[in-house]
Amino acid sequence: MPNMIFVNLPVADVAASRDFYSALGFTINEQFSDENTASVVISDAIVAMIMNKTRFADFTKKQIVDAHSSTEVINALGVESRDEVDRLADAALAAGATVGNDTQDHGFMYGRSFDDLDGHRWELVWMDPSAIG
Repeated sequence: MPNMIFVNLPVADVAASRDFYSALGFTINEQFSDENTASVVISDAIVAMIMNKTRFADFTKKQIVDAHSSTEVINALGVESRDEVDRLADAALAAGATVGNDTQDHGFMYGRSFDDLDGHRWELVWMDPSAIG
């Protein structure tokens, strides 16, 4: 079994965030979801746990950063093709995200980014496998 990563994110509205991530084609694992939390399955090894801000603060015992004005982390997601970068970025923008950084096109590497409904930055990156050493 591969190592997994669980990205935990505070959100203002769990239902709206569930809809947002579902619009990108990700699924919700209902076994680990309730009205305060949703388990967003990105791949077999990557899950985003979105929690309302109260639950997140109770869990972390720390002040929550406003991701619309500050950044603590950038979530970079490698995908299989340039077309998948565009599909995910376009779906995110159509579902209410805002453009993050400018599109990066270096030929062998292509990326776009968006900020989700709560301001969390997501970078979508494709790299030509033949360019990897």
